[in-house]
Amino acid sequence: MAASVGLDIGGTGIKAGLVDLDTGRLVGKRIRVKTPSPATPEAVVEAAAGLVENLGGESPLGVGFPAVLVDGVVRSANNIDPSWIGLNAASLLASATGRDIAMINDADAAALCEARYGAARGVDGTVLVITFGTGIGSGMLHDGRLVPNLELGSMELEGHQFCEDFFAASAMEQDGLTWEQWVTRVNRFLRYVRRIFTPR
Repeated sequence: MAASVGLDIGGTGIKAGLVDLDTGRLVGKRIRVKTPSPATPEAVVEAAAGLVENLGGESPLGVGFPAVLVDGVVRSANNIDPSWIGLNAASLLASATGRDIAMINDADAAALCEARYGAARGVDGTVLVITFGTGIGSGMLHDGRLVPNLELGSMELEGHQFCEDFFAASAMEQDGLTWEQWVTRVNRFLRYVRRIFTPR
């Protein structure tokens, strides 16, 4: 079994687990800590490194990060502290953990996983993977190839400059919505995205 540690750094939680790269499945349990507040580089790296140490071993890390990344350098900070911008997040985590790291935007990681193991496997044309959490993540594939750093949560929709502030899952608690009210709201976002991109 080829395995790696999967690390998901989110706006609310940081999750880690050992992943079987042949099947895409977790080996053992996933562990989680709350994302520090504020989510500064020092605090997030310390929390993430603690999870990796807890898992043990020496396998490389695959890291999903909630920002636009170009060659490991952070270019946006919608759901993390702005002090990340301009820093090489991959280098910081590599130094803190002593491991080899492959690091990309978290929704891009989700899209690649769907292309390799899930619903997008073998699908031609345009595929969108949308994640709803603290913000809205979006990964796009075309003929199985990733179009990186698509940030649909940052677009304006219905008068909301960053539409993820209104349509993300975090809006349920923020606005006191029931599940049904939130789903109705999210469907407006999904219909708009479908009209713009016409995914398969």
